Amino acid sequence: MTAQIINGRDVASRIQDGIREEVTAFKEKHGFVPGLAVLLVGEDPASAMYVRMKGRRCESVGMNSYTNTLPADSTQGEVIAAVRAFNDDPAVHGILIQLPLPDHIDEEAVLKEVSLAKDVDGFHPVNIGALAMKGRTPTFTPATPTGCMTLIAETGVDVSGKKAVVLGRSNIVGMPMSLMLNNANATVTIVHSRTQNPAEIIKSADILIAAIGKPEYVQADWIKPGAVVIDVGTNQVDDPESERGYKWVGDVDFEGGKEVAGAITIVPGGVGPLTIASLIQNTMKAAKMSVGEEI
Repeated sequence: MTAQIINGRDVASRIQDGIREEVTAFKEKHGFVPGLAVLLVGEDPASAMYVRMKGRRCESVGMNSYTNTLPADSTQGEVIAAVRAFNDDPAVHGILIQLPLPDHIDEEAVLKEVSLAKDVDGFHPVNIGALAMKGRTPTFTPATPTGCMTLIAETGVDVSGKKAVVLGRSNIVGMPMSLMLNNANATVTIVHSRTQNPAEIIKSADILIAAIGKPEYVQADWIKPGAVVIDVGTNQVDDPESERGYKWVGDVDFEGGKEVAGAITIVPGGVGPLTIASLIQNTMKAAKMSVGEEI
């Protein structure tokens, strides 16, 4: 068996083409374009690169992009003041707090400050709470798990009734991912650092979401034949044969896994592009909400 290779760049490109058309129509109707604002605290190279990518993608679909970069030693008050400034800016329809924040910053307190109408990354406690409660619908859902759900749909697999295993329990991916799969009627198990016999549990998964940041942790013989494997991990490892001296790999052994899985994402180019596409989709939704359009 050779798995269906899921190329997130192709899926994201189709989504962005649709959003570009929406932005054009929105501008013709309302006279302005949606705007996404990003708050970056510190100079982490990976975060800074990701913020630049988001800015370029916004501009490619005709949206405005704004970035406020604060020093790593900024106070809690300074970070909150920056969030409030975005809240008050009518040109800003979506706000993204680039996580993680420095250790001395209270992350939850900062996320609470984001206007619910502009919480396009879906991390406000009210949106997460709605995601966790039966019968409630959050205004926005977190971008990376939303992108993962889009990629699963791309395979044609119906999530309902399937056994899903989420490897990792972070606030950014693992926990909201498990909630979204549960809401789609999967039977969900979370595997984390204290889980006993993780390989045995992972091997039972019809759908596997790997999001722990450990290079090629999931071995090919841990994968259930025919399973859908969504690899969120992006890990830099040494590669003497590469001109750069390193390469990027996921949390799953891709070369071995593609011979067992039914479908598997590439790394890089799998989940990452969908994260940004989902964020831009949410910004378009927020802009429409701001002018009273039905969603």
